[in-house]
Amino acid sequence: MARDITTVGVVGLGTMGAGIVEILARGGVRVIGVEVDDAAVERGLARIRTSTARAVERGKLTEDEQTELYGRVSLGSDLTAVADADLVLEAIPEQLDLKLDMFAQLDKICGPDTILATNTSSLSVTELSVATGRSARVVGLHFFNPAPVMKLVEVVRTVVTEPDVLEDVVALAEKLGKAPVVAGDRAGFIANGLLFAYLNHAAAMFEEKYATREDIDAAMRFGCGLPMGPLAVLDLVGIDTAYNILQQMYRQSRDRLHAPAPILKQMATAGLLGRKSGRGFYRYEAPGSSAVVSDAAAGTTVAGTPREINAVGVVGSGTMATGIVEVFAKSGYQVTFVARSDAKVGAVTGALTRSLDKQVQRGRLSEEDRDAALGRVTGTTRLEDLADADLVLEAVVEELSVKQALFENFDEICKPGAVLATTTSSLPVIECAMATKRPEDVVGMHFFNPAPVMKLVEVVRTVTTSDDVVATVHEVCRRTRKHAVDCGDRAGFIVNALLFPYLNDAVKMLQANYASADEIDTAIKTGAGYPMGPFELLDVVGLDVSLAIERVLYAEFREPGWAPATLLEHLVTAGYLGRKTGRGFRDYAKK
Repeated sequence: MARDITTVGVVGLGTMGAGIVEILARGGVRVIGVEVDDAAVERGLARIRTSTARAVERGKLTEDEQTELYGRVSLGSDLTAVADADLVLEAIPEQLDLKLDMFAQLDKICGPDTILATNTSSLSVTELSVATGRSARVVGLHFFNPAPVMKLVEVVRTVVTEPDVLEDVVALAEKLGKAPVVAGDRAGFIANGLLFAYLNHAAAMFEEKYATREDIDAAMRFGCGLPMGPLAVLDLVGIDTAYNILQQMYRQSRDRLHAPAPILKQMATAGLLGRKSGRGFYRYEAPGSSAVVSDAAAGTTVAGTPREINAVGVVGSGTMATGIVEVFAKSGYQVTFVARSDAKVGAVTGALTRSLDKQVQRGRLSEEDRDAALGRVTGTTRLEDLADADLVLEAVVEELSVKQALFENFDEICKPGAVLATTTSSLPVIECAMATKRPEDVVGMHFFNPAPVMKLVEVVRTVTTSDDVVATVHEVCRRTRKHAVDCGDRAGFIVNALLFPYLNDAVKMLQANYASADEIDTAIKTGAGYPMGPFELLDVVGLDVSLAIERVLYAEFREPGWAPATLLEHLVTAGYLGRKTGRGFRDYAKK
């Protein structure tokens, strides 16, 4: 039976500490807050007053509840005031020497039963615990900012943490209405351990000038449904904070993927700290503002003159090909699609009709527009029927030899000046281009599934692609109401190159028995606001598809940290491919 923690000391009343005081007091806990001097105490009190007043204005807290909250809080500059607390949580600056000294002091002040906790986001809880004579009663209690809003709390155990201490702390977090997850003491815990390697990779991608900051962020928002792009997140977190967290993660893990991208150190040194300084990867209206202002670096002009596109050809009969046919037909293009048999032609036509009928039933499309779209679509089994197409797009199986053979046929069949495109998500576009005698006309046009819904298209330029072809694809995306992002021809492009190493890291975390799939998914959804946790997403994408993409990334970049997790390979070998087979990381047959 967990002990009811009724009195908590909070040392440090900065933004995080003040937020923790508020959420504890809201949960009915008596709180003793401590700062270094009276001026700092007043600043902490002002933060609590501002936050609770805002909550009252928004109807999330009544005035009576606000008054009761203040009655549970006592603030001061005398550290000995926390001596009789059930639990004392430090929320002081993220510096190892300061925290070690604080734990040594608390160990002398507090009674033997008091639990000592740290809100560190990156330092080793074990290393902090040895500054005390009670290592078994020391835990990490990592709240996320802003503490009154964010539901996730990571409860970090060391190898000597007593089980009843964990039980008590988890019960406290639940009492506060939080979603606690228990994690071991390793670099970044769960959320930061997964997210900061991804953020670091995005910063490196920008530094390499592989894609613009706008395209990197838009790719992850539109391609993955994330609330913010990675560079915008780094600005929100603070470039200096992100650099320090990555430094600590690298210090513990020695994983090269945690070594901060050089640009982060340069920006931190230059004072380009993100929102708090008014400038980071983006420029803001004022320090602390979230409003981005445009600058010269935001130029998005596409060189080249678009070619006229009226007739589009699509090769393929799967879900992606059918969705692309729908996108083009609804946007006014004449579409000819090619399937391998009359039966498959009928299947595509039937699927397209059902999709458009459903939109009519839901009031998203008029009957006239449905009929017009269907009237613009022609199905065939003959590649020769693509001879007059202005743009030909292949969406066949993800095998290079099949695509190369198809592009050889395009070279013979398609008229001069036709744009030839591939929807590949991982194969080299240049290999398709060199199967033709017109590589300058070949481009990657990577739609995301389901194509009628997902707004993103990655426009992949090879070393031979002409400016006019890139400009043409941008114009097609504009007309089809898609958001085009430009990137070079390398494995994964933007989205998959950032997404799948993060998913692979999650599998390795599970494989090491560091946390459960449910805990990891909860940490990412509640801590980062992602629509799906990594294991939910892997099961939706398909474990076989995910493994294939990870193998391509590893083969191209030779990054040891990107080697596919053994657990993922074993699940694929066993035929556990996710939702499509009824079992992946979770068993869907039982639901």
